[in-house]
Amino acid sequence: MESNSELTLETQHIPLVAGLNAEGEPVLEQIKVSPVEGKQGEYRILQAPAFVRGLARGDTIRFPARTAQGCELLKRSGHLTIRIFRKHNIDAAEQFLTPEFELIDGSLEQHSVGLLIYSIHVSIGFQQIELLLDKAVGQFPGLVWYYGNVYDPQDGTTPLNWWLDFADNV
Repeated sequence: MESNSELTLETQHIPLVAGLNAEGEPVLEQIKVSPVEGKQGEYRILQAPAFVRGLARGDTIRFPARTAQGCELLKRSGHLTIRIFRKHNIDAAEQFLTPEFELIDGSLEQHSVGLLIYSIHVSIGFQQIELLLDKAVGQFPGLVWYYGNVYDPQDGTTPLNWWLDFADNV
């Protein structure tokens, strides 16, 4: 949970590397952050990123840093980033999913054409989250979802296991 003092700090956007384009050049995503009071170069992420892997709302990072993404993860918040894609009529999926996520303390972070980004604390448990997402996949053909910060950004398959520090029931 963010305290009121954290919410009053200056909001900024910083460019992080989301990947490389076909020419091998970095593709940047502007991430909404606020500076951590009294900590030079440290920021708290205010909105789950859409394409930068490995990060979630509430995480604390150092920026800039000499890493592939341009930042160093200092502390995890315990939130999962869930990326949902659908070519046609993502709005119908959003109208179904947002109230369902809110019932389990999740929130819609971003909504754009073909894309929804949700944030939810890992203590809710993977099983409950995945039951909801599987229900949505069954109801909305063409809908696919991915965790944004569960697997190693390098290989996309190795679990990071950071959630083991947050809850026993995940």
